[in-house]
Amino acid sequence: MKENYPKAYTEVLEIMKYMPKQDVNKIPKEMIEMFENKMDKSYVFNVKETDDFADLKILDETEAIFVNIFRDYWATPEQKKKIIEKQSYDKSIIEKEKMEKYNPNTIFKQPEILKPNMDIVENKKETSLVEVKESLFIKFINFIKNIFKRY
Repeated sequence: MKENYPKAYTEVLEIMKYMPKQDVNKIPKEMIEMFENKMDKSYVFNVKETDDFADLKILDETEAIFVNIFRDYWATPEQKKKIIEKQSYDKSIIEKEKMEKYNPNTIFKQPEILKPNMDIVENKKETSLVEVKESLFIKFINFIKNIFKRY
């Protein structure tokens, strides 16, 4: 995506050649200079004066740049407000989708199908890696206890 921005700057500058000067003059000179400094000089993008802007095949990044330019420099206050509301709404939808997909409260929970059978886990005796042998005395004591448990 980042590699497309130099090409997008080239496309923006080429399209701006055919725009009214009064509109281009509303864009800060620093921004236009930045486009010129960062543009891909080897990328060729041709626009004819007769081409319809809606039919041009431009990069998504070029379109995004023009949306921002329009919002910041050409739009009326009402248009600007509507654009900002739409962008905020779109961002909230994207964030909501991310939250549903990557919800930190549920992301590590296993579905019911994948959960191990808890009865089996509870019934298992704990085993240790080291074998502990009972002494003869302990064995005798346990034997005596078992005898008393029976009666």
